Amino acid sequence: MSKIKMFALGGLNEVGKNMYVVEVDNDIFVFEAGLKYADDRSLGVDYILPNFDYLVENKKRIKGIFITHGHDAEIGALADIIREIKNVKIYAPKFTLEIIKQDLALEKIEKANLIEVKIHEKISFGKNSIFPIRVSHSIPDSVMYVLNTKDGAIVFTGNYVFDPTMTGLYNTDMGKIAYVGKQGVLCLLNESIYAPKTGFTSPSHRASEMIKDVIAKADNRIIFNVMQAQIFRIQELFDAISKSDRQIVIVGKYLENIINKALELGYLSIEKEKIKSLQHVNDNKIVVLMANERDNPFQNIQRAIRGFDKFIKLKEDDVVAILSPAYDNIEVKATKVYDDLAKMGIKVVNLSGKKCRNLHASSEDIMMMINMLNPKYYFPISGEYRQQVENAKLAYRLGIPEDNVFLKLNGDVVTIIDGKQVIEDEKVKVDEILIDGRQPGDIGDLVLKDREMLGENGIVLVTATLDKEKKTILAGPEILTRGFIYVKENIDLIQDASKISNDVIEENISPDFVDYNGIKLGIRDRLGKFFYSHTNSKPMIIVVIQEV
Repeated sequence: MSKIKMFALGGLNEVGKNMYVVEVDNDIFVFEAGLKYADDRSLGVDYILPNFDYLVENKKRIKGIFITHGHDAEIGALADIIREIKNVKIYAPKFTLEIIKQDLALEKIEKANLIEVKIHEKISFGKNSIFPIRVSHSIPDSVMYVLNTKDGAIVFTGNYVFDPTMTGLYNTDMGKIAYVGKQGVLCLLNESIYAPKTGFTSPSHRASEMIKDVIAKADNRIIFNVMQAQIFRIQELFDAISKSDRQIVIVGKYLENIINKALELGYLSIEKEKIKSLQHVNDNKIVVLMANERDNPFQNIQRAIRGFDKFIKLKEDDVVAILSPAYDNIEVKATKVYDDLAKMGIKVVNLSGKKCRNLHASSEDIMMMINMLNPKYYFPISGEYRQQVENAKLAYRLGIPEDNVFLKLNGDVVTIIDGKQVIEDEKVKVDEILIDGRQPGDIGDLVLKDREMLGENGIVLVTATLDKEKKTILAGPEILTRGFIYVKENIDLIQDASKISNDVIEENISPDFVDYNGIKLGIRDRLGKFFYSHTNSKPMIIVVIQEV
């Protein structure tokens, strides 16, 4: 019998940043390695990764990182992990591997231990094994994983919907899911994002009617904006264009590479003559397809709005169609884009999340998955905590005892020994890695606090020049401010601040010694208290002292 531990390094009480760890005795199996988009409160942070120190510390025990599909919430942290854990094995289906390769190339990572998962073929790891099952999602070759152990199967669903019209590369193999359920499932880890939404996600995830309507009614150029790698949505667009007299231009190298690879491998289909080069991007009857960037959602369309795009010049008679409902933490940014387009007189067609859903499991999908697998234990994952709670309620409705449902936060460890839950108060250290730009590494909480201080209270720069020989003040101290006060209306305040700074400098110099540290700390302390008493603000104070 086995000792099994399950926990999340990211993905609980949040949307994105998915990374789940299942330990079976000494073996570690990792499911997903994603990022989440930063919101407006993150002050310049582009995206956020889970802290994976636990994996670095236990890298010799990792059997592999298993990716269900190629979206940022599942693969966005891989480059950083590979830099730290050089030879870690990454398992993913064929098309997902192609997207991972493109991401790693952008990060200038030339070597990675990538292993293609053959769907419905078992991968053995001694006494344990992994079995991938195809599921329906917005990207082809999406899978769920079954980790077979001596005590029963642990099933990780990834993202999915049940839709009988999604066939071929998008088909859910319900027969194999049901078979796994007959064999005995110890624990089911099931997504939660749409748990509060009633019914099945299908057919409200389909955008084909909206696309057809936009194409039929628009007289001039149409710009469609999609989330990266939403191949199912892109195919819906291609199908509509194939039946019209319009042609398409793809904007953005990343998106172009993904579409070309998908066409090459048969994951997308459209007549070759329908796709035109960028020189046609401003043609009157063209359809432009652009995608959101990983580190800055809506960046491409925002660049066009500001007039900075070297290919697209927006015109008042354009129609802009947003083909993906905005996720919670980018709704503010999405609304700003819609508003800016409206100010330009451009018609915006927004695929509303109320009318059209992304391809995640709603309540009936979730209950259907639970019903087929009939797990002993249930672990709601991937979503805000309120969504995890709604997911848990669905399990209670289907007869799973409340004690057998795990409502956890990142770092909380679930322990199962010999097939039975053992109550232990174990926690794994979790944190967030804040990424600003394409520079690898965490910018850190201190930088974020500095940005918050600058944004709220501004900056004060105190400069002075000392005589190197005589140890006397030659110039200054001069007070410069940015984002703090309006200087012309506060001359007396600036003069008083200069006098305080002068006093501190005089106190910390002698004929043969200058205490620079004392000067800097003294000015920061006294000016900080002085400014707060007069303005109720705490600006960042920087002191620059030089000798000549």
